[in-house]
Amino acid sequence: MTANPDPARTARSAGIPRERERLQAARDGDRDAFGRLVEPYRRELQAHCYRMLGSYADAEDALQETLLRAWRALPRFEGRSSLRSWLYRIATNACLRAIERRPKRVLPIDYAPAADPHDRPAEPVSDPIWLVPYPDTDLGLAGLAGPDARYEQREAVELAFIAALQHLPARRRAVLILRDVLGFSARETAQVLETTPVSVDSALQRAHKTVDERLPSQSQQQTLRLVGDDELSQLVERYVAAWERNDVDAVVSMLAEDARLVMPPLPTWVSGREQVAAFLRAYPLSGAKRWQMVPTSANGQPALATYSWDEQTAAFMAHSLSVLTLREGKIEEITAFMTPDPFPHFHLPASIAG
Repeated sequence: MTANPDPARTARSAGIPRERERLQAARDGDRDAFGRLVEPYRRELQAHCYRMLGSYADAEDALQETLLRAWRALPRFEGRSSLRSWLYRIATNACLRAIERRPKRVLPIDYAPAADPHDRPAEPVSDPIWLVPYPDTDLGLAGLAGPDARYEQREAVELAFIAALQHLPARRRAVLILRDVLGFSARETAQVLETTPVSVDSALQRAHKTVDERLPSQSQQQTLRLVGDDELSQLVERYVAAWERNDVDAVVSMLAEDARLVMPPLPTWVSGREQVAAFLRAYPLSGAKRWQMVPTSANGQPALATYSWDEQTAAFMAHSLSVLTLREGKIEEITAFMTPDPFPHFHLPASIAG
């Protein structure tokens, strides 16, 4: 009996002649051909840069540098590796250079101790040190991971995973992403980083130790599958309704006992359901503001775009983007990015009519 062909492999094989044609045309100076050549890899390369850098804007910059360097270097591309591996080599090195120029990205939990919920929130830290959310629509998930990948593609953009990555030295971070997220072999990874497979395996072992200590026992993707789409939709609907009517008790009823509220760029964060309740009652849900929320998704997790009422414009204006982390059907963490800066990346409006 003849085995059925692998559809993904068949599709890749069918695309090889077209890629070769575009590659030759691009080498001859055809910029449109170059654009078509790299377009299938654009989203996955940007997601790779985000994992390395923890910043959407920095990932965009690294992607643009990658494409510019690839265009200039294309005449020297000899085809000893796949085009995809070659692009990842350029992108990874662009990220390594970026990491040398700036501090690592973190969340407030890794920046300062938990605050007293009765204290006023600290002033924002405007330096570029905070992790930022990543829109699910930009992930480019189809067909990325090789057979040796340790993490699912959505797991590999969860906030906890991205935060854990930032605690790795840059090259060790690159090794873990290439091996465990993209499924590159030790040999392929060594080629990207211009090192040896033995060094790659050693770096990966050390990376596992650091990351595993910081990750929860269950990923958000596993948690969300157990919760189910219907229950998740109901939870989000209840959360939105409670927030829009400034109902602290209703919000708190959805929280885990050890829930946290984290609010970059404010270094302030509070831990524990009662502490979160006290902070909500004193500040965002005191009744002083009117809110409207739009469900979305970020980092493979449920998220809410939050708008606050503005009397001058007579509209709800973009305020913040909250990413929810769940555990056993309860909200374990609310990561509220207290700036409207991410809204354009999520294709969200700047305002909503009242």
